[in-house]
Amino acid sequence: MDVVSSLVTLFRHSVLRGDARETACPDDQYKPEKKMTIRGLRRLYRTCVGLGLAATALVLPTLPAQAAGDLLVAPTRVVLDGRRGAEVILNNIGSETATYRISLELRRMTTEGRLVDVSPEEANELERAATEMVRYAPRRVTLPPNQPQAIRLGIRTPQNLADGEYRVHLLFRAVPKAVPVTQQDQEAKGFSIALTPIYGVTIPVIIRQGKLTATAAIANARIEEGAEGKTFAFDLSRTGNRSTYGEIRVVKQGHDEPLLMVRGIAVYPEVNGRKVSLPVPAEVAAQLKGPLSIEYYEPQNIGGGLIAKTDLVLR
Repeated sequence: MDVVSSLVTLFRHSVLRGDARETACPDDQYKPEKKMTIRGLRRLYRTCVGLGLAATALVLPTLPAQAAGDLLVAPTRVVLDGRRGAEVILNNIGSETATYRISLELRRMTTEGRLVDVSPEEANELERAATEMVRYAPRRVTLPPNQPQAIRLGIRTPQNLADGEYRVHLLFRAVPKAVPVTQQDQEAKGFSIALTPIYGVTIPVIIRQGKLTATAAIANARIEEGAEGKTFAFDLSRTGNRSTYGEIRVVKQGHDEPLLMVRGIAVYPEVNGRKVSLPVPAEVAAQLKGPLSIEYYEPQNIGGGLIAKTDLVLR
């Protein structure tokens, strides 16, 4: 997402068998892929990366289209450079008509790789500028089942805008239906509380002004043990004036196929580095020992170039 970055979760003991998927949460590129069931998508929603098995590699992809409730959103990352706008497609994959409200949110990355909400009062100059530049329509849609809807995005850049990367997050939130109070409810003694979950999906909208560069480095790889099981963790640092984003591959030296692969890993400009933590089953963790290479690649649609690589021996 985003992962990473942004909403990144995974279910530990279920494996989706299929092709390696290229996706994003909240950042990724998108090529046609096999559809997952909504049950599978909901299970993925907790940590925003899912398990997929491709050859011998454990693939932890983020989603090419994010899903929450019965809403599917694609793409899950938008980069605008001022020359043209973009479209985000919403699709109601449920069985009932649903209404969604679209709004802008501010979020910041932490050194733990999480995205935290930022209130308008806490916004800095870059965040306020991003909010003022982004234009989108419509802001509310009602979708029958299996009905797609395009949300148009554009930017209005002010004169003398300073070079840099600006970012907001577009939130798609379900509007709950009004439930009439029945006569039986009215006659019931005492009182009751009904909790209605409100699903939402957020994607980053990135505006780049000027000639921006960034480099990255990988260090301190380790296996960690937590309440949820084992994780493969490392530190991903960034220098420059824009974010980095791409795919992580962990390869045992002397082998071609990666042991571990995760797409949608970002480091945003507000942090110089972040922790990347990838939950893995015990059988995969056992293979993550000895000489390894950790590689960080750009998405294929922008060249697939190597961003950073480190060789290490993990004991």
